Amino acid sequence: MLSYSVYLIYRAGIALLNLLPLGAHFGFGYLGGTLAWVLSGKYRRLAQRNVRLAFGDELSPREARLLVRRHFQQLGANAVSSLKFPQMSNADILKRVRVEGLDYLNPREGEGKPVVLLLSHLSSWELTAQLLPPLVPGRPKATIYQRLRNSHIDAHIRETRARFGIQLFDRSEGFGNAIALLRRGGVVAVLGDQHSGDHGVWTPFFARLASTTPLPALLAKRTGAQLVPFAIVTDGFARWRAVIKPPIGTSNESVAELSARVNQVIEHQVRRAPADWFWVHNRWKTPTPNFLLSNYRRETSVPPGEIPLKPFRILVRSSNWLGDAVMSIPALRAIKAGRADTYLAVAAPAKLADLWREVREVDEVIPLPNRSLWKCASAIRRRGLWDVAVIFPNSLRSAMEAWLAGIPRRAGFAGHARRWLLHQYPREKPARGIVHQSIHYL
Repeated sequence: MLSYSVYLIYRAGIALLNLLPLGAHFGFGYLGGTLAWVLSGKYRRLAQRNVRLAFGDELSPREARLLVRRHFQQLGANAVSSLKFPQMSNADILKRVRVEGLDYLNPREGEGKPVVLLLSHLSSWELTAQLLPPLVPGRPKATIYQRLRNSHIDAHIRETRARFGIQLFDRSEGFGNAIALLRRGGVVAVLGDQHSGDHGVWTPFFARLASTTPLPALLAKRTGAQLVPFAIVTDGFARWRAVIKPPIGTSNESVAELSARVNQVIEHQVRRAPADWFWVHNRWKTPTPNFLLSNYRRETSVPPGEIPLKPFRILVRSSNWLGDAVMSIPALRAIKAGRADTYLAVAAPAKLADLWREVREVDEVIPLPNRSLWKCASAIRRRGLWDVAVIFPNSLRSAMEAWLAGIPRRAGFAGHARRWLLHQYPREKPARGIVHQSIHYL
């Protein structure tokens, strides 16, 4: 009953909005995006962090803040405008959209060859579903999507797409239908820029390893389809541009290598229109629980000539006593070997700093001030953004240091009433006989 009530509210809201022209949708969405930028601290901080991860020193702090604000404004404008598009004819939509590179989608040579259309979350990407029928007439067309939790809204969206001649294939049902459609010479649109969790290929995006869906590459390799980049960018007030680029060559590359090429193409798109990309998505999400990648089934692929990877920054909070610190060195070495992009820092009492400087795997040592919790957290925070903290001591204070330093993922032993400060902790198994402390850390 609740889901149907939400559906009725959704339909009523769309009906009211659709009494207004497209320009009003764009304007109201722009204002709504500005309001969301002010009020949505969680997503604003996520977008700011993502922009820093992507651009680093390429943007000043002020430029990064302005980019995030502009992103919220354009995201709101495009999201509200997308509610109007299904009520518009193809002719009216094409009056608002300038198409570039159509010959790459409909080449004179190789006519009828299947196409995997590589999409990204740029601008009003939902426009793609309504642009495909007039751009590639006479060919079967589909998009791969993730089913919505509200079955009534999901059915409405599927019905809307069907009116435009677009089939929707739910990714949870497998990809057999998409492969069959491609083998009939069809066009299948796939988003390629979402975090893909444990099923992805780890490959650079803005020079930082990100879990990347292999689906566009798999479909193209399996069916011999062309892999054609397609992007929507905002081109003024309630105006857009559809940019089609030459197909990505697929014949001599593995799926992992091709997925790395996909990331390079999408990065180029984002750099051309940075405010249009979906910065509120956690694209560089730290895997749970295995933030070290050595045990993943999927491989890591770095294209030849790629600029050096941006580091995955791990802070290890050292034990406070010399003997315990020495016994934790094997665990620290295992952490360093866990992924190719690890930057490993050790925060330790000043008396142990020299010990850690002698450990080859340690990239940086942060001597901690005596006594003051706040000063320790500040010393850690001042060294930049950290991805993960691994906390060897079992004390509440050591976990609070990482928490106050703003480290988004914290791992350690769950003891001394500090479980609420940790995102993951090992579940200790009953020991069989005497277990050396170094094994305990591992």
